[in-house]
Parts: sequence; C-alpha cells; structure tokens
Amino acid sequence: MVKLVYFSSATNNTHRFVEKLGFDADRIPLRKNEGPLQVTQPYVLIVPTYGGGNLGGAVPKQVITFLNNPENRSHCVGVISSGNTNFGTAYCLAGDIVAAKLGVPHMYKFELLGTAEDVSRVRKGLKEFWQRISPTQE
Repeated sequence: MVKLVYFSSATNNTHRFVEKLGFDADRIPLRKNEGPLQVTQPYVLIVPTYGGGNLGGAVPKQVITFLNNPENRSHCVGVISSGNTNFGTAYCLAGDIVAAKLGVPHMYKFELLGTAEDVSRVRKGLKEFWQRISPTQE
C-alpha cells in the first residue's frame, strides 16, 4: 500500500497535489507546537523546494527536523519534489538534496501545484514502484 509523507507550507500547494493523488498520506507539521510526526513504515517523501532559486535553504527546516529522526529517515524509500522553474538550476533542488543524502531515488519533479498530467504520472509511478518494492501488498 502506497504511503506518502509530505510537507506543505501555509499556501497548501503541496497539500492540494497530495490530495489529488488519493493515497494514504501524513503531513509533516508546519509549526513546532503541532508536535512531531513519527513514521514506522516505508514511505515516499514529497517535498517542496524553498530558497527562491538560491542553492542554500532549499529543503524546508521542518523536513530537516523530520529527517533528523533516525527512524523517520530509515523508512524513506523515495522522494518526489516540487519547485518553480523560475528557480533555474535550483528547480526541485530539495528533492535532489534529500535523495542524495538518503540514498533513495528522486522519482519525479513537478512545478508548483502540478498539472493533471503530473498527478496521473505520479499516481501510476507510485503504484508501479510500490509493486516492485512490496509485491505482496496492493
């Protein structure tokens, strides 16, 4: 069964994209007073890129905090990222950084809210990926 973990800022762009996918998903808290998220099963991380095109600050601090928990980090099996093509070479950089640090595939990049085609491709790709890594589950 496909499991997603994602971060979305107050604009909710990533949140709306994840909702369209229709898979089980947990949101990394936006604010510290919301308490930490603890994950105990394999998941694909969906992360937006911050930094406005700068190479520093691309990964949201909340995602860094979440991944600093060794158990959360150990269950990540892939990354999908969003960004803005106006960021140039920093487009979807957060996904590149997280995937490289964790040694997992950077599976897909989409812009801002994503298009209907992005949703379709990601949904199909996640189902296929999950079948490969966990063939006994749907």
